[in-house]
Amino acid sequence: MDSELQGRLRNTQLPYHAALMPLFEAVVNSIQSIEERCLSSGEKFSQHCVDVRVLRERQDDLPLGSGRKPENPIVAFEITDTGIGFTDDNWNSFNKLDSLWKADKGCRGIGRLMWLKAFEKVQIDSGFEEGGLRKRRSFVFDVSYDKAKVNPARKQDGLRQTTVRLCDFDPKYAAHAPKTLEAIAMGLLEHILWYFVRSVGVPAIRLHDEDNREEIALYDLLDLHMSKSTETQDFEVKNQRFTITHCKFRSTKNKPHVLGYCAAGRLVKEENLKGKIPGLTASISDDGGEFTYTAYITGPFLDERVFEQRVGFNIDSEVEGLFEKSEVSFKDIREAVVPLVTSYLGDSLAENLEAGADRLNKFVAKTAPGYRPLLPHIPKDELAVDPSISDKDLDLHLHKHAYRIEMRLREEGHDLMKPKFGETEGQYTSRLEKYLQTAADLKQSDLAKYVMHRKVVIDLLEAAIEKGDDGKYAREDVVHSLIVPMQITSDHIKFKRQSLWLLDERLAFHEYLASDIPLSAQPITEDSSGKEPDISCLQTYNNPILVSEKQRNPHASITVIEIKRPMRNDMRADDDEKHNPILQSLNYLKRLRAGAKIRNGRTITNAATLPGYVYVLADLTPKMVECCEMFNLNVTADGEGYFGYHPTWNAYIQVLSFDRLVISAKERNRAFFDQLGLPAN
Repeated sequence: MDSELQGRLRNTQLPYHAALMPLFEAVVNSIQSIEERCLSSGEKFSQHCVDVRVLRERQDDLPLGSGRKPENPIVAFEITDTGIGFTDDNWNSFNKLDSLWKADKGCRGIGRLMWLKAFEKVQIDSGFEEGGLRKRRSFVFDVSYDKAKVNPARKQDGLRQTTVRLCDFDPKYAAHAPKTLEAIAMGLLEHILWYFVRSVGVPAIRLHDEDNREEIALYDLLDLHMSKSTETQDFEVKNQRFTITHCKFRSTKNKPHVLGYCAAGRLVKEENLKGKIPGLTASISDDGGEFTYTAYITGPFLDERVFEQRVGFNIDSEVEGLFEKSEVSFKDIREAVVPLVTSYLGDSLAENLEAGADRLNKFVAKTAPGYRPLLPHIPKDELAVDPSISDKDLDLHLHKHAYRIEMRLREEGHDLMKPKFGETEGQYTSRLEKYLQTAADLKQSDLAKYVMHRKVVIDLLEAAIEKGDDGKYAREDVVHSLIVPMQITSDHIKFKRQSLWLLDERLAFHEYLASDIPLSAQPITEDSSGKEPDISCLQTYNNPILVSEKQRNPHASITVIEIKRPMRNDMRADDDEKHNPILQSLNYLKRLRAGAKIRNGRTITNAATLPGYVYVLADLTPKMVECCEMFNLNVTADGEGYFGYHPTWNAYIQVLSFDRLVISAKERNRAFFDQLGLPAN
């Protein structure tokens, strides 16, 4: 060759994901060869064909049971066409790297280099006609190729056809290539689709897999997967002319909607259209049923900017600065294409947009009302969701925008009090009002989400106290964990998960709270026992002792919460605290009062007389009722609990059934649920 072949091969890049590019290039060469013959002879494309054979490694058949056997590894491809062949002009072009012989067709003269990137060698046998004589030229193309050692074309009667055999497929590339004939055929069809949709047409192209005795005609594949209603439009971007070809594939495969950039009829680069066109969701349909949309962009600009290996373009994603108004970027092309695609898909997009809006509105109304105040602040295009989107993905989508709104608000807040240069009083006032409204909506959203969280907790609690499929009730630790996670204190990060409001909103304001922690490990008492109240809490009120030496007796109270398994009925109304949950709780209170102190270590001098609050969560089984009567407690009006004050223990006692706990929590939160449109029952 007229250039160092091995040096050029080292500088030629072929990604593994483009493993079939050498095959595709060979098929394109065959199409162009047939084109050249038809132009010179006046023959029609329909008189010619391209046959592609997939050659596999021979292996003994193994008894694998029913079903199709695994595909044997591909070792070679054989491409045969009835084109013009290796005439002297084409032969000379082949032996000159970077040949301009087919520059008008977008060819760069280096396609054959990619053959040797993925294959050990290429065997070529070409029968052609030149000067009224039939000739044949045969040779092997590999890294040691020397045109001087190739025998000249010889006169020989025979068929006018050329066979290119790509031999010894590199295992690294073969591992990344599709294995089935159907996948190979589909990839080839998508790569050379422009030849099928252009007005000139394309010769018949057939793929054969002799190992499986399988054959696929690309025209049949085209009829099966593509709508007849293709359409082309011309458009301009910064004085550069382009053409878009709209295609609809009728395929059962999970193929994404893509924008394909082509050069000289080859598909060079694909760009997923997901999220770029409102309404273009994974599932889209028209009168003919579901389809996958593909747009192909062609034009002289793309032909000029394609890389030699035709695996990419020398085009910037976005151009800013000095050349912004003159240099074309992918962003410029995409912005020009989106309105064309939107117009072409018309009714299909409108139908999806309507269904997506209905899906979004129902989700916000019934499942996530916290997002409602933020919807006006989210771009309309971003609210166009797939009607089939899951609750999880929709929540993540909206949460992402909520985060962006918060970040934007923080950025704007730093400069809010400083009028911008040249800004009028009216403009500043308008900007301030917009900021304050966004801030108000964001906080309203946060409040709504918190209320929604409460609704979820109540629903979980209600489910937890029901009898399970095994006929048993949940253990007490399940209910315990819903109120406060076990074996933590209020200093622990997990304490943020607490739902003390289920019992009493005031419990959230405390000096110290422990959940299932031994008394000996609690800093608010000097009791050294290993007893573990379910929940114990010290509350201080307006406590000057934290900042001053003047007051020694802070206002404080101690709360003890004991939780029993739903429907438990093994209690005893006696003096044994192991079987009497009320007495058990009062003894915890007594131990906590002994040597009670606040967090900084100062003792509370009136600890023995500190008010005590005892909550016992237990269903009112006959045995539990006996315990309540032992302490002379009063039954509540609804019969779902007991309450009273015990002067000997200086303690207020409240026994709640789990039903009462759920009902009470719903009643206290009903106004919030009603405001959000959430069912409270």
